[in-house]
Amino acid sequence: MQAAQIKYPGKRIDVYFQDEGRFGLHGTLTRIWAERGSGPFRYRQTDYEWVYVFGSVCPATADAHACLMPLANTEVMNLYLENFSSHLSEDVHAIVVLDRAGWHLAKNLREPENITLLHLPAYSPELNPMELPWREMRQKKMSNRIFIGVDDLDDAVAEAWLDITEQSDAIRSLCLFPWIESVIYNDN
Repeated sequence: MQAAQIKYPGKRIDVYFQDEGRFGLHGTLTRIWAERGSGPFRYRQTDYEWVYVFGSVCPATADAHACLMPLANTEVMNLYLENFSSHLSEDVHAIVVLDRAGWHLAKNLREPENITLLHLPAYSPELNPMELPWREMRQKKMSNRIFIGVDDLDDAVAEAWLDITEQSDAIRSLCLFPWIESVIYNDN
């Protein structure tokens, strides 16, 4: 953090974690309450259309940003970074921690001036707190549902994202891992 403050004087350094979540018409089943021994019935949709949510969250400030996209590739990642860059205030430089997906490492990925990308070690999703909002969305907002089509799915995913991210306490409890708080935000 100190090196970033030296490199970007006069800027507040915010650390964001970024990931993509794929939500589809294939449906997710989760447990439901029912009378013991009743064997409740649930429908499960089996269509194969998807929507991707490119999302970032700053655990310290609970600031969250997302875009719904039809697919995930380098071109779409460039669009997301451009949109995310415009979301940041003038006095902020964002360090964006992300995994090593192919489109995050591509040669033609454009890094905006107010963003620095920092890649996690390979095969370490447990280090990225952005995995938890996806799990929360799937379990509590998107499961045991049938969607009429992709437009209905888009609306449901957007609503689920807003329900979770508009609660700053929920974002902090999900995403502010102890190691993030001690290593990044208490750095002296």
